Amino acid sequence: MDRIIQKLRSQYSVLLERLEEYLRFPSVSADPNHRQDMVRCADFTAGLMQWAGLQEVTVHATGGHPIVLGEWHHAPGAPTVLIYGHYDVQPVDPLDLWEQDPFTPHQRDDRLIARGSADDKGQFFVYLAALHTIMGELGTFPVNVICLAEGEEEVGSAHLPEFLRNHRQRLQADIALVSDTAMWAEGWPAITVGLRGLIGMELQLTGPDRDLHSGTYGGGVANPLELMARLLASLKDEQGRVVIDGFYDKVRLPSPKDREELQRIPLDEPAYWQDLGASAGAGGERDKSLLERLWWRPTLEINGLWGGFNGVGSKTVLPSKAFAKITCRLVADQDPEEVASLVIHWLENHVPVGARLTIQRFPGSGVPLVVKDDLPALGAARLALKQSFGRDPLLLREGASIPITADFKEILGMDTLLLGFSLPDARCHSPNENIHLPTLLKGMEAIVRLLFQLAEDVHTNR
Repeated sequence: MDRIIQKLRSQYSVLLERLEEYLRFPSVSADPNHRQDMVRCADFTAGLMQWAGLQEVTVHATGGHPIVLGEWHHAPGAPTVLIYGHYDVQPVDPLDLWEQDPFTPHQRDDRLIARGSADDKGQFFVYLAALHTIMGELGTFPVNVICLAEGEEEVGSAHLPEFLRNHRQRLQADIALVSDTAMWAEGWPAITVGLRGLIGMELQLTGPDRDLHSGTYGGGVANPLELMARLLASLKDEQGRVVIDGFYDKVRLPSPKDREELQRIPLDEPAYWQDLGASAGAGGERDKSLLERLWWRPTLEINGLWGGFNGVGSKTVLPSKAFAKITCRLVADQDPEEVASLVIHWLENHVPVGARLTIQRFPGSGVPLVVKDDLPALGAARLALKQSFGRDPLLLREGASIPITADFKEILGMDTLLLGFSLPDARCHSPNENIHLPTLLKGMEAIVRLLFQLAEDVHTNR
Protein backbone atom coordinates (compact mmCIF):
# COMPACT_ATOMS: atom_id res chain seq x y z
CA MET A 1 0.00 0.00 0.00
CA ASP A 2 2.71 2.50 0.96
CA ARG A 3 4.60 1.76 -2.25
CA ILE A 4 1.50 2.42 -4.35
CA ILE A 5 0.75 5.69 -2.54
CA GLN A 6 4.35 6.85 -3.06
CA LYS A 7 4.15 5.93 -6.74
CA LEU A 8 0.91 7.90 -7.04
CA ARG A 9 2.52 10.98 -5.55
CA SER A 10 5.67 10.70 -7.66
CA GLN A 11 3.76 10.55 -10.94
CA TYR A 12 1.13 13.15 -10.01
CA SER A 13 2.31 15.69 -12.58
CA VAL A 14 2.00 13.09 -15.34
CA LEU A 15 -1.48 12.14 -14.15
CA LEU A 16 -2.45 15.80 -14.16
CA GLU A 17 -1.37 16.18 -17.78
CA ARG A 18 -3.61 13.26 -18.65
CA LEU A 19 -6.56 14.89 -16.91
CA GLU A 20 -5.94 18.16 -18.74
CA GLU A 21 -6.14 16.27 -22.03
CA TYR A 22 -9.53 14.97 -20.95
CA LEU A 23 -10.79 18.44 -20.04
CA ARG A 24 -9.96 19.85 -23.47
CA PHE A 25 -12.89 18.02 -25.09
CA PRO A 26 -15.92 20.37 -25.33
CA SER A 27 -18.29 17.54 -24.48
CA VAL A 28 -21.45 19.62 -23.99
CA SER A 29 -24.24 17.07 -24.24
CA ALA A 30 -27.05 19.64 -24.47
CA ASP A 31 -25.70 21.26 -27.64
CA PRO A 32 -26.23 19.38 -30.94
CA ASN A 33 -23.26 21.28 -32.38
CA HIS A 34 -21.01 19.25 -30.08
CA ARG A 35 -22.24 15.81 -31.17
CA GLN A 36 -18.91 14.90 -32.78
CA ASP A 37 -17.05 16.23 -29.74
CA MET A 38 -19.14 13.84 -27.64
CA VAL A 39 -18.13 10.91 -29.83
CA ARG A 40 -14.47 11.87 -29.63
CA CYS A 41 -14.67 12.31 -25.88
CA ALA A 42 -16.32 8.88 -25.51
CA ASP A 43 -13.46 7.34 -27.48
CA PHE A 44 -10.94 9.16 -25.29
CA THR A 45 -12.76 7.89 -22.19
CA ALA A 46 -12.42 4.35 -23.54
CA GLY A 47 -8.69 4.98 -24.02
CA LEU A 48 -8.41 6.18 -20.42
CA MET A 49 -10.07 3.00 -19.19
CA GLN A 50 -7.55 0.92 -21.11
CA TRP A 51 -4.73 3.10 -19.74
CA ALA A 52 -6.11 2.45 -16.24
CA GLY A 53 -5.72 -1.31 -16.76
CA LEU A 54 -9.22 -2.40 -17.73
CA GLN A 55 -9.12 -5.11 -20.37
CA GLU A 56 -12.61 -5.33 -21.84
CA VAL A 57 -13.45 -1.80 -22.97
CA THR A 58 -16.39 -1.13 -25.28
CA VAL A 59 -18.18 1.95 -26.59
CA HIS A 60 -21.95 1.52 -26.96
CA ALA A 61 -24.09 3.64 -29.25
CA THR A 62 -27.42 4.81 -27.83
CA GLY A 63 -30.27 6.95 -29.11
CA GLY A 64 -28.22 9.87 -27.77
CA HIS A 65 -24.56 9.97 -26.77
CA PRO A 66 -22.35 6.88 -26.31
CA ILE A 67 -21.93 4.89 -23.12
CA VAL A 68 -18.45 3.56 -22.34
CA LEU A 69 -17.95 0.34 -20.41
CA GLY A 70 -14.70 -1.11 -19.08
CA GLU A 71 -14.28 -4.39 -17.17
CA TRP A 72 -11.66 -6.41 -15.27
CA HIS A 73 -12.71 -9.69 -13.63
CA HIS A 74 -9.56 -11.46 -12.48
CA ALA A 75 -9.80 -11.32 -8.68
CA PRO A 76 -11.67 -14.52 -7.75
CA GLY A 77 -13.34 -14.34 -4.37
CA ALA A 78 -12.92 -10.55 -4.17
CA PRO A 79 -15.84 -8.13 -4.35
CA THR A 80 -16.81 -6.34 -7.56
CA VAL A 81 -17.10 -2.56 -7.62
CA LEU A 82 -18.95 -0.59 -10.27
CA ILE A 83 -17.39 2.85 -10.77
CA TYR A 84 -19.72 5.37 -12.42
CA GLY A 85 -18.92 8.74 -13.94
CA HIS A 86 -20.06 10.99 -16.75
CA TYR A 87 -17.93 12.60 -19.45
CA ASP A 88 -20.50 15.17 -20.55
CA VAL A 89 -20.42 18.71 -19.17
CA GLN A 90 -22.68 21.71 -18.77
CA PRO A 91 -22.80 24.54 -21.34
CA VAL A 92 -20.27 27.28 -20.67
CA ASP A 93 -22.51 30.35 -20.90
CA PRO A 94 -21.96 33.14 -20.01
CA LEU A 95 -18.64 32.84 -21.78
CA ASP A 96 -17.43 36.36 -20.94
CA LEU A 97 -17.30 35.50 -17.21
CA TRP A 98 -14.60 32.86 -17.68
CA GLU A 99 -10.99 33.80 -16.92
CA GLN A 100 -9.84 31.85 -19.98
CA ASP A 101 -11.29 29.51 -22.57
CA PRO A 102 -13.40 26.95 -20.62
CA PHE A 103 -11.78 24.05 -22.47
CA THR A 104 -8.20 25.24 -22.08
CA PRO A 105 -7.33 24.05 -18.56
CA HIS A 106 -5.13 26.37 -16.50
CA GLN A 107 -3.95 26.47 -12.91
CA ARG A 108 -4.30 29.25 -10.35
CA ASP A 109 -3.97 29.14 -6.57
CA ASP A 110 -3.87 25.33 -6.43
CA ARG A 111 -6.97 25.12 -8.61
CA LEU A 112 -7.33 23.51 -12.01
CA ILE A 113 -9.89 25.63 -13.85
CA ALA A 114 -11.89 24.19 -16.76
CA ARG A 115 -15.39 23.05 -17.54
CA GLY A 116 -15.76 19.49 -16.24
CA SER A 117 -12.88 19.73 -13.78
CA ALA A 118 -15.20 19.01 -10.85
CA ASP A 119 -18.40 17.86 -12.59
CA ASP A 120 -17.52 15.18 -13.40
CA LYS A 121 -14.42 14.40 -15.48
CA GLY A 122 -12.01 15.39 -12.71
CA GLN A 123 -13.75 13.29 -10.07
CA PHE A 124 -14.17 10.29 -12.39
CA PHE A 125 -10.48 10.58 -13.28
CA VAL A 126 -9.63 10.11 -9.58
CA TYR A 127 -10.64 6.45 -9.95
CA LEU A 128 -8.85 5.96 -13.26
CA ALA A 129 -5.62 7.40 -11.83
CA ALA A 130 -5.87 5.15 -8.77
CA LEU A 131 -6.47 2.09 -10.94
CA HIS A 132 -3.62 3.01 -13.29
CA THR A 133 -1.19 3.30 -10.39
CA ILE A 134 -2.26 0.03 -8.76
CA MET A 135 -2.01 -1.88 -12.02
CA GLY A 136 1.36 -0.32 -12.80
CA GLU A 137 2.80 -1.46 -9.46
CA LEU A 138 1.10 -4.84 -8.98
CA GLY A 139 -0.10 -5.96 -12.40
CA THR A 140 -3.49 -6.69 -10.85
CA PHE A 141 -6.33 -5.12 -8.84
CA PRO A 142 -7.44 -6.11 -5.33
CA VAL A 143 -11.08 -6.19 -6.47
CA ASN A 144 -12.98 -6.85 -9.66
CA VAL A 145 -13.77 -3.62 -11.48
CA ILE A 146 -16.50 -2.35 -13.80
CA CYS A 147 -16.25 1.23 -15.07
CA LEU A 148 -19.34 2.86 -16.57
CA ALA A 149 -19.21 6.34 -18.10
CA GLU A 150 -22.16 8.00 -19.81
CA GLY A 151 -22.51 11.13 -21.89
CA GLU A 152 -26.01 12.28 -20.94
CA GLU A 153 -25.98 12.90 -17.20
CA GLU A 154 -26.33 16.66 -17.67
CA VAL A 155 -29.40 16.17 -19.87
CA GLY A 156 -31.27 13.59 -17.83
CA SER A 157 -29.58 10.21 -18.61
CA ALA A 158 -32.46 9.28 -20.89
CA HIS A 159 -30.78 6.18 -22.34
CA LEU A 160 -28.93 4.87 -19.31
CA PRO A 161 -31.79 2.94 -17.61
CA GLU A 162 -32.38 0.93 -20.79
CA PHE A 163 -28.65 0.18 -20.99
CA LEU A 164 -28.67 -1.02 -17.38
CA ARG A 165 -31.64 -3.30 -18.06
CA ASN A 166 -30.13 -4.71 -21.25
CA HIS A 167 -26.80 -5.44 -19.53
CA ARG A 168 -28.11 -6.32 -16.07
CA GLN A 169 -26.09 -9.53 -15.70
CA ARG A 170 -22.90 -7.97 -17.05
CA LEU A 171 -23.13 -5.07 -14.59
CA GLN A 172 -23.65 -7.07 -11.39
CA ALA A 173 -21.46 -5.72 -8.59
CA ASP A 174 -21.35 -5.55 -4.80
CA ILE A 175 -21.30 -1.76 -4.59
CA ALA A 176 -21.44 1.26 -6.91
CA LEU A 177 -18.92 4.04 -6.32
CA VAL A 178 -19.85 7.54 -7.52
CA SER A 179 -17.94 10.79 -7.05
CA ASP A 180 -20.20 13.61 -8.20
CA THR A 181 -20.69 15.35 -4.86
CA ALA A 182 -18.56 17.60 -2.64
CA MET A 183 -16.49 17.54 0.54
CA TRP A 184 -17.59 19.65 3.49
CA ALA A 185 -14.53 21.91 3.29
CA GLU A 186 -10.87 21.81 2.31
CA GLY A 187 -9.24 19.04 4.33
CA TRP A 188 -12.58 17.80 5.66
CA PRO A 189 -13.85 14.77 3.71
CA ALA A 190 -17.47 13.75 3.51
CA ILE A 191 -19.64 10.85 2.47
CA THR A 192 -23.07 11.72 1.14
CA VAL A 193 -25.56 9.31 2.69
CA GLY A 194 -28.79 10.89 1.51
CA LEU A 195 -30.09 12.51 -1.67
CA ARG A 196 -33.44 14.09 -2.35
CA GLY A 197 -35.52 12.78 -5.22
CA LEU A 198 -37.08 14.91 -7.96
CA ILE A 199 -40.21 15.45 -9.99
CA GLY A 200 -40.98 18.36 -12.31
CA MET A 201 -43.71 19.74 -14.53
CA GLU A 202 -44.64 22.72 -16.69
CA LEU A 203 -47.93 24.53 -16.20
CA GLN A 204 -49.84 26.50 -18.81
CA LEU A 205 -52.81 28.73 -17.99
CA THR A 206 -54.81 29.90 -20.99
CA GLY A 207 -57.33 32.74 -20.81
CA PRO A 208 -58.51 34.48 -24.00
CA ASP A 209 -57.73 32.81 -27.33
CA ARG A 210 -55.26 35.57 -28.26
CA ASP A 211 -53.29 38.42 -26.71
CA LEU A 212 -55.54 41.42 -26.09
CA HIS A 213 -55.16 45.18 -25.74
CA SER A 214 -54.85 45.77 -21.99
CA GLY A 215 -56.65 49.10 -22.24
CA THR A 216 -59.59 47.84 -24.21
CA TYR A 217 -60.02 44.56 -22.32
CA GLY A 218 -58.23 45.07 -19.00
CA GLY A 219 -60.56 44.96 -16.02
CA GLY A 220 -63.03 42.80 -17.88
CA VAL A 221 -60.97 39.79 -19.00
CA ALA A 222 -59.00 37.72 -16.48
CA ASN A 223 -55.24 38.04 -16.89
CA PRO A 224 -53.55 34.57 -17.04
CA LEU A 225 -50.28 35.95 -15.62
CA GLU A 226 -52.08 37.29 -12.56
CA LEU A 227 -54.01 34.05 -12.19
CA MET A 228 -50.79 32.01 -12.44
CA ALA A 229 -49.15 34.16 -9.76
CA ARG A 230 -52.12 33.64 -7.46
CA LEU A 231 -52.22 29.89 -8.13
CA LEU A 232 -48.53 29.46 -7.39
CA ALA A 233 -48.63 31.64 -4.29
CA SER A 234 -51.50 29.57 -2.90
CA LEU A 235 -49.36 26.39 -2.90
CA LYS A 236 -47.74 27.38 0.43
CA ASP A 237 -48.93 28.96 3.63
CA GLU A 238 -47.32 31.87 5.47
CA GLN A 239 -44.96 29.50 7.32
CA GLY A 240 -43.55 28.04 4.10
CA ARG A 241 -45.40 24.71 4.31
CA VAL A 242 -46.82 23.18 1.14
CA VAL A 243 -50.61 23.01 1.54
CA ILE A 244 -51.23 20.12 -0.87
CA ASP A 245 -53.17 17.36 0.89
CA GLY A 246 -50.92 14.39 1.66
CA PHE A 247 -47.69 16.09 0.60
CA TYR A 248 -45.91 15.35 3.90
CA ASP A 249 -47.69 12.11 4.82
CA LYS A 250 -44.79 9.75 4.06
CA VAL A 251 -41.88 12.01 4.98
CA ARG A 252 -39.41 10.13 7.20
CA LEU A 253 -38.43 12.14 10.26
CA PRO A 254 -34.81 12.24 11.48
CA SER A 255 -34.04 9.63 14.15
CA PRO A 256 -32.17 10.57 17.35
CA LYS A 257 -28.98 9.26 15.72
CA ASP A 258 -29.66 11.37 12.64
CA ARG A 259 -30.07 14.44 14.81
CA GLU A 260 -26.75 13.66 16.48
CA GLU A 261 -25.10 13.63 13.05
CA LEU A 262 -26.76 16.94 12.25
CA GLN A 263 -25.28 18.42 15.41
CA ARG A 264 -21.80 17.33 14.26
CA ILE A 265 -22.03 19.46 11.11
CA PRO A 266 -20.00 22.66 11.72
CA LEU A 267 -22.32 24.98 9.81
CA ASP A 268 -21.57 28.70 10.09
CA GLU A 269 -25.03 30.05 9.27
CA PRO A 270 -24.13 33.77 9.12
CA ALA A 271 -21.32 32.98 6.69
CA TYR A 272 -23.69 30.75 4.69
CA TRP A 273 -26.21 33.55 4.20
CA GLN A 274 -23.53 36.15 3.55
CA ASP A 275 -21.97 34.01 0.84
CA LEU A 276 -25.35 33.69 -0.88
CA GLY A 277 -26.30 37.34 -0.47
CA ALA A 278 -29.67 36.13 0.80
CA SER A 279 -31.81 36.80 3.84
CA ALA A 280 -31.55 34.27 6.66
CA GLY A 281 -34.51 31.95 7.20
CA ALA A 282 -36.64 33.39 4.41
CA GLY A 283 -37.27 30.12 2.56
CA GLY A 284 -38.80 26.78 3.39
CA GLU A 285 -40.56 25.75 6.60
CA ARG A 286 -39.91 28.40 9.22
CA ASP A 287 -40.07 26.01 12.19
CA LYS A 288 -37.25 23.74 10.92
CA SER A 289 -33.49 24.23 11.18
CA LEU A 290 -31.57 25.14 8.03
CA LEU A 291 -29.90 21.74 7.53
CA GLU A 292 -33.17 19.95 8.21
CA ARG A 293 -34.87 22.06 5.55
CA LEU A 294 -32.05 21.44 3.07
CA TRP A 295 -31.60 17.71 3.66
CA TRP A 296 -34.63 16.18 5.39
CA ARG A 297 -37.65 18.09 4.11
CA PRO A 298 -39.35 18.01 0.71
CA THR A 299 -39.74 21.18 -1.31
CA LEU A 300 -41.88 22.71 -4.01
CA GLU A 301 -40.09 25.41 -6.00
CA ILE A 302 -41.00 27.69 -8.88
CA ASN A 303 -38.15 27.41 -11.39
CA GLY A 304 -39.55 29.64 -14.11
CA LEU A 305 -42.49 32.00 -14.67
CA TRP A 306 -43.21 33.81 -17.90
CA GLY A 307 -45.76 35.07 -20.41
CA GLY A 308 -46.89 38.21 -22.21
CA PHE A 309 -44.37 40.75 -23.48
CA ASN A 310 -40.78 40.56 -22.27
CA GLY A 311 -39.00 42.66 -24.88
CA VAL A 312 -37.42 46.08 -24.57
CA GLY A 313 -39.82 48.91 -23.83
CA SER A 314 -43.54 48.71 -23.25
CA LYS A 315 -46.27 46.74 -24.96
CA THR A 316 -49.65 47.07 -23.27
CA VAL A 317 -50.78 43.50 -23.73
CA LEU A 318 -53.13 41.29 -21.77
CA PRO A 319 -51.56 37.90 -22.53
CA SER A 320 -53.42 34.87 -23.73
CA LYS A 321 -51.20 32.43 -21.85
CA ALA A 322 -49.00 32.21 -18.77
CA PHE A 323 -46.40 29.54 -18.08
CA ALA A 324 -44.51 28.22 -15.08
CA LYS A 325 -42.07 25.42 -14.34
CA ILE A 326 -42.15 23.79 -10.91
CA THR A 327 -40.14 21.01 -9.29
CA CYS A 328 -40.42 19.09 -6.04
CA ARG A 329 -37.43 17.68 -4.18
CA LEU A 330 -38.47 14.56 -2.32
CA VAL A 331 -37.10 12.83 0.77
CA ALA A 332 -36.95 9.33 2.18
CA ASP A 333 -40.13 7.23 1.80
CA GLN A 334 -41.78 9.62 -0.66
CA ASP A 335 -42.71 8.05 -3.99
CA PRO A 336 -42.22 10.37 -7.00
CA GLU A 337 -45.27 9.14 -8.89
CA GLU A 338 -47.50 9.41 -5.84
CA VAL A 339 -46.35 12.94 -5.03
CA ALA A 340 -46.71 13.99 -8.68
CA SER A 341 -50.31 12.76 -8.62
CA LEU A 342 -51.00 14.71 -5.43
CA VAL A 343 -49.60 17.92 -6.93
CA ILE A 344 -51.45 17.53 -10.22
CA HIS A 345 -54.73 16.69 -8.47
CA TRP A 346 -54.44 19.77 -6.24
CA LEU A 347 -53.64 22.07 -9.16
CA GLU A 348 -56.49 20.72 -11.28
CA ASN A 349 -58.91 21.31 -8.42
CA HIS A 350 -57.74 24.89 -7.88
CA VAL A 351 -57.76 26.25 -11.42
CA PRO A 352 -58.67 29.95 -11.22
CA VAL A 353 -61.95 31.05 -12.75
CA GLY A 354 -61.34 32.44 -16.21
CA ALA A 355 -58.51 30.10 -17.26
CA ARG A 356 -57.79 26.57 -18.50
CA LEU A 357 -54.86 24.61 -17.05
CA THR A 358 -52.58 22.24 -18.96
CA ILE A 359 -49.88 20.28 -17.13
CA GLN A 360 -46.93 18.55 -18.79
CA ARG A 361 -44.72 16.26 -16.68
CA PHE A 362 -40.98 16.40 -17.26
CA PRO A 363 -39.58 13.02 -18.36
CA GLY A 364 -37.94 10.92 -15.70
CA SER A 365 -37.94 11.30 -11.96
CA GLY A 366 -35.49 10.81 -9.13
CA VAL A 367 -36.15 8.52 -6.18
CA PRO A 368 -34.70 9.66 -2.83
CA LEU A 369 -31.55 7.83 -1.70
CA VAL A 370 -30.66 6.88 1.86
CA VAL A 371 -27.51 4.84 2.59
CA LYS A 372 -28.03 2.29 5.35
CA ASP A 373 -25.91 2.70 8.47
CA ASP A 374 -24.84 -0.95 8.31
CA LEU A 375 -23.71 -0.92 4.67
CA PRO A 376 -20.30 -2.69 4.84
CA ALA A 377 -18.70 -0.45 2.23
CA LEU A 378 -19.57 2.61 4.34
CA GLY A 379 -17.15 1.54 7.06
CA ALA A 380 -14.41 0.89 4.49
CA ALA A 381 -14.92 4.33 2.98
CA ARG A 382 -14.81 6.07 6.35
CA LEU A 383 -11.50 4.39 7.17
CA ALA A 384 -9.96 5.14 3.74
CA LEU A 385 -10.93 8.81 3.93
CA LYS A 386 -9.65 9.18 7.49
CA GLN A 387 -6.30 7.63 6.55
CA SER A 388 -5.96 9.93 3.53
CA PHE A 389 -7.24 13.22 4.97
CA GLY A 390 -6.32 12.76 8.63
CA ARG A 391 -9.81 13.23 10.07
CA ASP A 392 -13.11 11.39 10.24
CA PRO A 393 -15.41 12.17 7.32
CA LEU A 394 -18.74 13.83 7.94
CA LEU A 395 -21.89 12.02 6.89
CA LEU A 396 -23.82 14.52 4.82
CA ARG A 397 -27.10 14.65 3.00
CA GLU A 398 -27.54 16.51 -0.23
CA GLY A 399 -30.56 18.52 -1.24
CA ALA A 400 -30.02 17.79 -4.92
CA SER A 401 -30.70 14.59 -6.86
CA ILE A 402 -28.52 12.03 -8.66
CA PRO A 403 -31.11 9.83 -10.42
CA ILE A 404 -28.55 7.17 -11.40
CA THR A 405 -28.39 6.04 -7.76
CA ALA A 406 -32.06 5.10 -7.87
CA ASP A 407 -31.53 3.27 -11.18
CA PHE A 408 -28.68 1.25 -9.68
CA LYS A 409 -30.93 0.21 -6.82
CA GLU A 410 -34.09 -0.46 -8.82
CA ILE A 411 -32.56 -2.14 -11.89
CA LEU A 412 -29.36 -3.70 -10.55
CA GLY A 413 -30.31 -4.14 -6.88
CA MET A 414 -27.12 -2.31 -5.92
CA ASP A 415 -26.33 0.24 -3.22
CA THR A 416 -24.29 3.35 -4.03
CA LEU A 417 -21.51 5.04 -2.09
CA LEU A 418 -21.14 8.77 -2.82
CA LEU A 419 -17.62 10.10 -2.20
CA GLY A 420 -17.13 13.70 -3.23
CA PHE A 421 -13.70 15.24 -3.89
CA SER A 422 -14.69 18.70 -5.10
CA LEU A 423 -14.95 21.62 -2.71
CA PRO A 424 -18.08 23.70 -2.05
CA ASP A 425 -16.61 26.60 -4.06
CA ALA A 426 -15.86 24.46 -7.14
CA ARG A 427 -18.37 26.53 -9.13
CA CYS A 428 -19.98 23.52 -10.79
CA HIS A 429 -22.35 24.59 -13.60
CA SER A 430 -20.90 28.14 -13.36
CA PRO A 431 -18.07 30.04 -15.03
CA ASN A 432 -14.57 29.17 -13.78
CA GLU A 433 -15.46 25.68 -12.61
CA ASN A 434 -12.47 24.26 -10.77
CA ILE A 435 -11.05 21.45 -8.69
CA HIS A 436 -8.61 21.84 -5.81
CA LEU A 437 -5.41 20.02 -6.78
CA PRO A 438 -4.17 18.97 -3.31
CA THR A 439 -7.62 17.51 -2.64
CA LEU A 440 -7.54 15.74 -6.01
CA LEU A 441 -4.33 13.94 -5.03
CA LYS A 442 -5.68 12.96 -1.61
CA GLY A 443 -8.81 11.70 -3.34
CA MET A 444 -6.71 9.40 -5.52
CA GLU A 445 -4.96 8.10 -2.40
CA ALA A 446 -8.31 7.54 -0.71
CA ILE A 447 -9.60 5.46 -3.62
CA VAL A 448 -6.46 3.31 -3.59
CA ARG A 449 -7.00 2.66 0.12
CA LEU A 450 -10.73 2.05 -0.36
CA LEU A 451 -10.25 -0.64 -3.01
CA PHE A 452 -7.78 -2.52 -0.82
CA GLN A 453 -9.98 -2.08 2.25
CA LEU A 454 -13.00 -3.53 0.44
CA ALA A 455 -10.93 -6.57 -0.51
CA GLU A 456 -9.55 -6.92 3.02
CA ASP A 457 -13.01 -6.69 4.60
CA VAL A 458 -14.25 -9.60 2.48
CA HIS A 459 -11.19 -11.68 3.41
CA THR A 460 -11.53 -10.82 7.12
CA ASN A 461 -15.24 -11.68 7.26
CA ARG A 462 -14.89 -15.14 5.74
